[in-house]
Amino acid sequence: MLWSLLKILIFVTLVAALTFGATLLMETGEQVRISLASTEFTLSPVAAVVLSLVLLGAAYLLFKLAGLLLATLKFLNGDETAISRYFMRNRERKGFEALAQGMMALASCEGRVAMAKAARAERYLGRPDLTQLLTAQAAELSGDRAKATETYKKMLTDERTKFVGVRGLLHQKLSEGDTETAMALAEKAFALKPRNGEVQDTLLRLQAGDENWAGARKTLAAKLKSGDLPRDVHKRRDAVLAYSEAADAVEAGKMDKAEAHANEANRLAPGLVPSAALAARMAIRAGKQRQATKLLRKAWELNPHPELAAAYAEIVPDETAAARIKRFEALVKPNPNHDESRLLMAELFIAAEDFPAARKAMGDLYETKPNARSLTIMAAVERGEGSDDAIVRAWLAKAVTASRGPQWTCENCNNIHASWTPVCGNCGAFDSLSWVEPPESEIALTNSAEMLPLIVGAIADQSAKKDPEEEVIVPDVVDITPTETGDDNVSKEDEAPAQKSA
Repeated sequence: MLWSLLKILIFVTLVAALTFGATLLMETGEQVRISLASTEFTLSPVAAVVLSLVLLGAAYLLFKLAGLLLATLKFLNGDETAISRYFMRNRERKGFEALAQGMMALASCEGRVAMAKAARAERYLGRPDLTQLLTAQAAELSGDRAKATETYKKMLTDERTKFVGVRGLLHQKLSEGDTETAMALAEKAFALKPRNGEVQDTLLRLQAGDENWAGARKTLAAKLKSGDLPRDVHKRRDAVLAYSEAADAVEAGKMDKAEAHANEANRLAPGLVPSAALAARMAIRAGKQRQATKLLRKAWELNPHPELAAAYAEIVPDETAAARIKRFEALVKPNPNHDESRLLMAELFIAAEDFPAARKAMGDLYETKPNARSLTIMAAVERGEGSDDAIVRAWLAKAVTASRGPQWTCENCNNIHASWTPVCGNCGAFDSLSWVEPPESEIALTNSAEMLPLIVGAIADQSAKKDPEEEVIVPDVVDITPTETGDDNVSKEDEAPAQKSA
């Protein structure tokens, strides 16, 4: 309100001042004479002021017309002017509008439309660094791989888009299965941007798949340095790579090198079963039984596994069954209630023909976690205690249809492996195998397998009704041995009595 009042007062004051000035000019008796050549003009003061204003306006218009004429000449000559900037802004507006429409079309999975909009944007903008990526991705979406490859190769000539071009070609080669070329492209992309997490992961996976363990360890170190990998995960994966180097050295007959890599892998990840077993075997080979015992006990405490038990048995291969039980009690002491510890001790007691102790060691595993291994052990216990053949075969029949138990299973694709490997043989994932019970198959069992427990149970019922002196005829049932479930935790010498009793 006050500001409005102030503006009104200023306007009234200005009008009053102009009016007062004009009045003074009109009342003055003096005149203004202007001589131009031989002509003389006599003007009143008011007319002189008006003429001055008109001349100033004419001069301003003349100046602007001269500027317009000069700008037109420059425009025709190709120089940057206000006119050219106007047209450039118009082209830029159309170009960025086409670029935005192309990006929306790409997001909407309209590949052909996106390519057309990218071409229009390039025509208006002349900025390949902005439009080439859109063109390449639109070409891939529409299935024009040749166009996409051509565009990615063009991007290699510009430092601003070189990395994106290499990355695009890398993904194309990976989709084609050309791992050799993909490896070279991944190394080039890694050289351009060593801190890029996606490139690091891709290069590491390719190097591991190509068994380039030394190169993979360098890539893993760079990933740790960039801060994209937790230190504990780095130690685990570095141990996997060190073990892989040790395994290759064993295959090549370089035992000293294999021992060094195996010990390094075990130091980095004491719970990694393959490296612990290999390091123990290298120590046994060098006559270091105490060292082998120490590292196997540590590994068993962290991760009980049949392979560790097998390596532990190799420390003293010619001991008696009773001595072996006593020595293995020290192994399982840190984890006495673990499923693997209970199964292992049950097998050792069976080898020593102490079947009541084997049953006690098993506990209720055959009920809480029935699998082929635990049920087969129960069959051996029943046979050793002199039970009826029908009872023994009933246990074996259950083992036929039971789960195989824990196996080396890929966490990425659930593919089952007979032995541990650093790279999944199915999906190519690195360090994805875990000793777990795989998901149950959805494929239905055959009718014969489903009927086995029923057949044996019916025969058992019939044998109970018959005279004990009568001969009971029982059909053969396929025997399931523990080796199929990865039961290699006792030596062949100890397995023989168990198999004989079964």
